[in-house]
Amino acid sequence: MLLSRGGPLTFPDPRQSDAEGLVAIGGDLSVERLLLAYSQGIFPWYDAGLPPLWWSPDPRAVMDREGLRISRSMRRMLRHTGFRLSFDTAFRRVMVECGSRREGGTWILPEMVTAYTRLHEHGHAHSVEVWDGGELVGGLYGVQVGGLFAAESMFHRRTNTSKLALISSVLELGERGIELFDVQFLTEHLESLGAHLVSRDEYLSRLAAARGRRVDLAGMELGAAAALLEQ
Repeated sequence: MLLSRGGPLTFPDPRQSDAEGLVAIGGDLSVERLLLAYSQGIFPWYDAGLPPLWWSPDPRAVMDREGLRISRSMRRMLRHTGFRLSFDTAFRRVMVECGSRREGGTWILPEMVTAYTRLHEHGHAHSVEVWDGGELVGGLYGVQVGGLFAAESMFHRRTNTSKLALISSVLELGERGIELFDVQFLTEHLESLGAHLVSRDEYLSRLAAARGRRVDLAGMELGAAAALLEQ
C-alpha cells in the first residue's frame, strides 16, 4: 500500500504484508501516524534516500520478564558495577548514540531522531541510560503504547552496558505494568538474554490486550543494578 505524506491516518491489516513483512510505503513520521503504527503492530525501518517503509514481521521477537536469562558473569557485573541507571534523562542523546558507529550505515536517520524525540516529548517514547560518572556509556530507547514497550535500539561504550540497559528495562518496566516487551527481530545476542519468537498472530493478540492498558512511566526511577537481581 502506498501512503501519501500528510494523507489519511491508515494502514492495511499487517497480516496483508508481503513475505518479508513489508506492510506499506510512504507517509510521514508524525506523532499520530507513529502511534497508530505501533498500536497495530507496525514500525518504520528504512535507509537514507528512501520513503518510510512500514513493517510487521512474522515471526516477531519478544522478551518476557519471567524468561529473562542473566548469566553468572552478568550477575557478577551487576553486583559489583559502579554504573548508574536513569530513565528519560537523555533521550535524544541515546538515540544519536544508537545510530552512530554502525558498520554499513544506520536506519536511525536525522528525521527519525526528530520524530521519535517528538514522541518522547509527548510521553510516548522513553530511554534508559547507563552512566559511568558523568559519561553516558550505554542505553536503550523505545516506544510505549499502553502496556506495550517496543524497544528500538541500544548501544554500549563499556562492556555489557547495553545488556544492563536491556535487563533493567525488562525488569523495571514489567514491574510498572508493561506486559508486552517487543524487540522486533531475534538476534543471537537477544536470544542469549531470553528473547524468543512468537507468530505475528500471537503478537497481535497480545498487543490487542496490552495497548489499552493504562501504564504511567512518567517520573520512573530505576533501582541500583545489584537490586535487579532480587526481583
